[in-house]
Amino acid sequence: MYSKALFGLLSVVLISCKSSPSEQRVVEGLQEPVEIIRDQWGINHIYAENEHDLFFAQGYAAARDRLFQFEVWRRQATGTVAEILGERALKRDTGTRLFKFRGDLQQEMGHYHERGSEIITAYTEGVNAYIEEVLRDTTLLPIEFRMLDILPQKWTPDVVISRHQGLLGNIGAELEIGRAVNTIGEEAVRDLYWFHPKTPDLEIDPAVDASLLRDHILELYYAYRRPVRFLPEDLLPQYRKRGSAYQPDLEPTPVDSLSIGSNNWVLSGSKTSDGHTLMANDPHRTIAVPSLRYMAHLVAPGWNVIGGGEPEIPGISIGHNEYGAWGLTVFSTDGEDLYVYDLNPENLEEYKYKDGWESMKTIRETIPVKGMEAAEVELRYTRHGPVTYVDSINLKAYAVRCAWLEPGGSPYLASLRMDQARNWEEFREACNYSHIPGENMVWADRDGHIGWQAVGIAPVRRNFSGLVPVPGDGRYEWDGYLPIIEKPHEADPDRGFIATANQNVTPDTYEHWDAIGYEWSDPYRGDRIEKVLSTDTLFTLEDMTALQVDYLSLPARTLVPMLSGLDLDGLAARARDRLLPWDFRLLPESVEAGIYVAFEKELREKAAREFIPERAQGIIEDIQLKRVVDWLLDPYSRFGPRPEAGRDRFIEEAFTAGVESLRISLGDDLENWRYGQKQYKHTYIYHPLGRSVNESWSDSLNLGPLPRGGNGYTPGSTGNNDRQSSGASFRMVVTTEDWDRALGTNGPGQSGDPASPFYDNLFKPWAEDRYFPVYYSRDKIDSVAVEKLRINPR
Repeated sequence: MYSKALFGLLSVVLISCKSSPSEQRVVEGLQEPVEIIRDQWGINHIYAENEHDLFFAQGYAAARDRLFQFEVWRRQATGTVAEILGERALKRDTGTRLFKFRGDLQQEMGHYHERGSEIITAYTEGVNAYIEEVLRDTTLLPIEFRMLDILPQKWTPDVVISRHQGLLGNIGAELEIGRAVNTIGEEAVRDLYWFHPKTPDLEIDPAVDASLLRDHILELYYAYRRPVRFLPEDLLPQYRKRGSAYQPDLEPTPVDSLSIGSNNWVLSGSKTSDGHTLMANDPHRTIAVPSLRYMAHLVAPGWNVIGGGEPEIPGISIGHNEYGAWGLTVFSTDGEDLYVYDLNPENLEEYKYKDGWESMKTIRETIPVKGMEAAEVELRYTRHGPVTYVDSINLKAYAVRCAWLEPGGSPYLASLRMDQARNWEEFREACNYSHIPGENMVWADRDGHIGWQAVGIAPVRRNFSGLVPVPGDGRYEWDGYLPIIEKPHEADPDRGFIATANQNVTPDTYEHWDAIGYEWSDPYRGDRIEKVLSTDTLFTLEDMTALQVDYLSLPARTLVPMLSGLDLDGLAARARDRLLPWDFRLLPESVEAGIYVAFEKELREKAAREFIPERAQGIIEDIQLKRVVDWLLDPYSRFGPRPEAGRDRFIEEAFTAGVESLRISLGDDLENWRYGQKQYKHTYIYHPLGRSVNESWSDSLNLGPLPRGGNGYTPGSTGNNDRQSSGASFRMVVTTEDWDRALGTNGPGQSGDPASPFYDNLFKPWAEDRYFPVYYSRDKIDSVAVEKLRINPR
């Protein structure tokens, strides 16, 4: 068994070494020697003599740090999870194969970089070189392989270009909205959802029998998109869970998917204390161990780029080179549609298209399944895309059209072109290849320029919104794709900054609205960032890190004053009086934050209970907070014949219920209602096997609990549940004045191996909102090196 104390001691020993330990290895496949220097925070700085060796070494080093994560990724990408988890993963693998990219692989790789085939192939060769090492000496295998009694298998380029991990589209929302429209009508749905900047058409074509729209229509899609879940029976007996380890509630509140996003901004020299441009980015995704992001520094002729990206793909997605810095957030781009077909009653393999019947294409595949014979599956496709469900009784079929199945749809790989951009024009040209996901890319360079370019492959819908299912008979076709370069963009604005936070930032003068989405995050994070950056302050790096972890709640500024005139008594009155003079910051240890968040949660839940019609309950899960706040500010359309009194009663009941929930869970003493405690707002990160191992192992794999602040509506976004499951584990703040002054976080650590000192060395600093320097120059890197590895060709 591993000991965290031992890991911590090893980390201290490594980090305190005056001279870093050196090692040399011979690795088959290299052309020239490569040096890999690991700094004390776990970042690998890779120095190669040529491009092939650079990406070979990136794959080698990343696999060395994340081998189990790589194996799970490979199985997700290839549809071979059932081979280790058995029949329960069969639908996942079927869905993966159904949505597999099946185009020309060489053309596909060439999309991401003019030498994309060579780069991606070299990367997979490096991954495989490390896999060969551990297969020769299985004592090097991370513990997860022994627990599951499996071995890692080799990679091929098609694993890298898989789409399984991307932020792909809105198909789930499309089905939900279609079902809701059928149940309560278009106007009621428009009232409950916060669609903007224009009112969408939600009419369901009469050719679609909306009464047949059910979740199982997308079962294969949902199955392959879910995280892989391990159960105790997947492990060898000696590792299986026997007792009860720490198990906080996984999702104690409804999760608003639109509150999960990212922040980024760029400042011109007129807004900074040193007169140089600045870039800040904190992408918000799943909080996991190992971290979703992986940091690296890639140096070779033509390359000198540092930052973070997906661990299993080459290149850097967010960071800087010697010319400029860039970052990303999600930009609403609808790249999916659900098509409904009439089937030929004489031949269920044919569907109606225009005036005739067309045959589905069928692919047959064999899927290995642990504990049983391999399964034979049939994968069907229409002209629009993969068929997820065939209803033979009602003679209907359903297919998902996916823009991301076009060439170039692998998430983040187009960053390879961005990594070599030397100015705004070259960066914007590189953006033209970034198909997935839809993003706000921002840029700041040493020449003083800043810019924003929305990216993402965007279908043009001339005669429908894309928000409800449509017939697949040829009347609802995409009119191609909007060239990415024509998506919203801006450069060097007079205000001196550009900021995005998943809110709608498309200017009113924009013309191509038929390629822009209708669903956006609540505006509170973006509004707070805009307000801070709009001041006359000349900002420092420290100001920018403070803004990234800013926990001031704009909704609280609006909602708390509404409590002042309410007729409350007892514990609720005491809680209200405690809240009124509060500064609206959701800080750990804050009783006021604890009271407010319980109130805000109850407001949303009460609004969902009372305003979503009973027949739509279970279809529409919740209502965006922005919608609820707007109703409270303008009560005349929502709260009965005496709207202000009705509004006040609604707030009073929600506040009283929130206080009562705290009393039940935390006791009668207000001083115990502190935000950021284990029973309330905290981080506890489960390893993929962390719920399945016995108690003696769970402490080595799982991390936490540690206190957290904020929620999904503060710039320091930590989600809207008690156990933080989303937010920014990775952050970067970069000034172009001096690349060595860049700062970052990447909790809980660079490595996915529980035996590594870099498994959780960044966890506590991250949870406490502390940053580390991201050094770029060789002198600085050498000064903090803890490990030097030289890999030589055979």
